[in-house]
Amino acid sequence: MNFPWNEFIVQSDWMITMAQVLLVLTGICVVGGLTYYKKWKWLYTEWLTSVDHKKIGVMYIISAIIMFFRGGVDALLIRLQLMTPDNTLLKSQHYNEIFTTHGVIMIIFMAMPFLIGLMNVVVPLQLGARDVAFPMLNNLSFWLFAAGMGLFNISFVLGGAPAAGWTNYAPLATDFSPGTGINYYLIAIQIAGIGTLMTGINFFVTILKLRTKSMKFMQIPMFSMTTLITSLLIILAFPILTVALALMTFDRLMGTSFFEVANGGMPMLWANFFWVWGHPEVYILVLPAFGIYSEIIPTFARKRLFGHQSMVWAICGIAFLSFIVWVHHFFTMGSGALVNSFFSISTMLIAVPTGVKIFNWLLTLYKGRISFESPMLFSLAFIPNFTLGGVTGVMLAMAAADYQYHNTYFLVAHFHYVIIAGVVFACFAGLIFWYPKMFGHKLNEKINQWLFWTFTLGFNLCFLPQFLLGLDGMPRRLYKYTQADGWFSLNFISTIGAFLMGIGFLALVWNVVYSFGKAKREANGDNWNGLGRTLEWATASAMPPHYNFAITPKWYDTETFVEMKQNGKHYLDDRDYKDIHMPNNTHIGFWMAVCFLFGGFFLVFETYIPAIIFGVGVLACMVWRSFEKDYGYHIHAEELEENEAKLRELREQELQEKEDNKDE
Repeated sequence: MNFPWNEFIVQSDWMITMAQVLLVLTGICVVGGLTYYKKWKWLYTEWLTSVDHKKIGVMYIISAIIMFFRGGVDALLIRLQLMTPDNTLLKSQHYNEIFTTHGVIMIIFMAMPFLIGLMNVVVPLQLGARDVAFPMLNNLSFWLFAAGMGLFNISFVLGGAPAAGWTNYAPLATDFSPGTGINYYLIAIQIAGIGTLMTGINFFVTILKLRTKSMKFMQIPMFSMTTLITSLLIILAFPILTVALALMTFDRLMGTSFFEVANGGMPMLWANFFWVWGHPEVYILVLPAFGIYSEIIPTFARKRLFGHQSMVWAICGIAFLSFIVWVHHFFTMGSGALVNSFFSISTMLIAVPTGVKIFNWLLTLYKGRISFESPMLFSLAFIPNFTLGGVTGVMLAMAAADYQYHNTYFLVAHFHYVIIAGVVFACFAGLIFWYPKMFGHKLNEKINQWLFWTFTLGFNLCFLPQFLLGLDGMPRRLYKYTQADGWFSLNFISTIGAFLMGIGFLALVWNVVYSFGKAKREANGDNWNGLGRTLEWATASAMPPHYNFAITPKWYDTETFVEMKQNGKHYLDDRDYKDIHMPNNTHIGFWMAVCFLFGGFFLVFETYIPAIIFGVGVLACMVWRSFEKDYGYHIHAEELEENEAKLRELREQELQEKEDNKDE
């Protein structure tokens, strides 16, 4: 075995050396803290091996917040480098690595797991289900994502990071990127992508088969409906990415020529593979975000969602069109007038169902009794900001205009107005909205307001100037510029905005820490002053019991829960308890992911013998699962009755306290 030790530790930059030191110190602190407080067993048995969808969702969200910090540091370094002309803060190679990892981390390792985490926490509760369809697969999905995330993030300190952009185009990624960086990209995303594909299958089956029997298809709550369509997009799109990553891995590690012109390959094959996956991927992020806004806006407007069925059909239209727009990325490559015209029209068409949703939200707000809590503020800010991103997208859909805007900062600004206003605002809004359901208390509203105003103002201050920079011809991925280019003022303003966004993110982190010790715990599940409109608010807060519902709730209309509250009823009023079967925790997902992580690591360095050994470990875990006699366990009716009596008593006490406070 000839391990390339000379390539192992990256020593090219003082920032990377500092990151290595911080990584070691952080690891020592985490291990020391868990050892000192004797939490290793608790961590492993209660969380790492859990199949409870709510705990898995929380682990996804925690991972996403960590990646938000990691990708955010990359973004701030990019803005610092471009803040002044002829800046030498970063070397050119390091800059290329940073904008590559920023894109990959924010899309694949931040936004997706954040939304998948919220799906895990909320969707089974909204459906009246006791868990997802395949609990063990859910645990494995998370750990494969975590393995891919960990593998990708060690690239900066061990071996070197990818530097070919998040699109990783050939032949730059195949012939002109020596070292381990592209290998990290291919293998880490492949591992995480397999986990995401499993998640898509799991939620698709869960929503179709496990929702409460009285819930008809068109009565599915909007967040769960967008999760269903998103899961279908994942099932259809991610196999394309899987194949593309595998083919480029073969090119780099085994000498094949799928993307090599000299030997009969085609670099444009990768570009087509990537964007046939990449454009549905945008809507894999945006559709769940639309679902979050569709839950929050009716809640704080105190109104039924306007046009529920039209919203469902609009989602389906967006999903269909997302697969026939990818060639708009190639308008400048000479595809021809007919091809450009078709994909220009299909790209513009996607604005129609999106516009339907915008007007539905506006009509939901019309004559509503609106409460301006922070989730609602993010939802309201989303509408104009996302609309600006959409309008500039229609501009880019015109092939003639795209010749002017393509590869400029105009495109960068457009993309961030879609993703940040559409997705990141939704992540913040959804986290604040459902935080009481996960932890039993709200986040401090004053700090939430600081988060909203600093992040939203910083966002517009950062990216509005980039539209002007693009119109003035500033190319994206530019390492440095001169004073004569005339771009200093707008770049300086943009950098100030980026740091304001960073302050907003730190406000969120501080709020989590502050509220943990200060906030009042609530057992009553309807945490937003009784405004909840879907079934998750019928369960107890601070992690409802693993079984979620002692009795399968009934659901006859999109407003059933509201009607129950108006009539003074609760699903617990029916006390016909029966034994419930639940799955046991599993060790297999964690250890299979460990094998994937180390096997992938050795494959990155083309050290095949240990990679094969860990590959055998993956197969051994599969065999272990195949022969494991795990029949789960039962929660008996007597235990259910006792648990629910306690919850009912707590709920009634809290309701009485609120009534007493009103009288005072």
